[in-house]
Amino acid sequence: MPDPSYFKGDKRPVEHISWHDAVEFCDRLSCHTKRQYRLPSEAEWEYACRARTNTLFHFGDTITTDVANYNGTDDEEYQLSGSYAQGLKVIYRKETTVVGSFGIANAFGLYDDMHGNVFEWCEDFWHKNYQGAPADGSAWIEPNDNQNCDRVMRGDTWVASKDICRCASRQDNWSRHLGFHIGFRVVYAGAV
Repeated sequence: MPDPSYFKGDKRPVEHISWHDAVEFCDRLSCHTKRQYRLPSEAEWEYACRARTNTLFHFGDTITTDVANYNGTDDEEYQLSGSYAQGLKVIYRKETTVVGSFGIANAFGLYDDMHGNVFEWCEDFWHKNYQGAPADGSAWIEPNDNQNCDRVMRGDTWVASKDICRCASRQDNWSRHLGFHIGFRVVYAGAV
């Protein structure tokens, strides 16, 4: 499908993408450009998001809906605040936003969209922890002990809470799953 996104716009992230769709796109892009593109490894994704910081977010330890697109509403049932900063008005946009619309790029020039907007597929199979993970930053391409099809997603989504926005937050999902909150980011890996 040439335009799978539910939310339309030239500068919005593509969403409604399965892991297989994202890999197939990278293959087609590589063939078309004669350059190698792929999904990032989980380690590469976090390195790019952090941009040499060690805070919860590349811009510090506090997040509000003024700097990222996530569900910032309070959850009274579970007594959860929608913001790390108390007393601020929060927004739940209920859709993706234009990439870079918050204007906060990290030290590598990547915008705050790594903290929200859409989950982003990574190359790796899901593992509950990093025990046995590659030490060189490459993708963990051996399935976990359960031999399931789960893959890693990083970032956050406009649907989820602030807690998932952190640089270190990780999620798993079935590789064939697609949703209006799942997209991807590509990595240039060199000439074909």
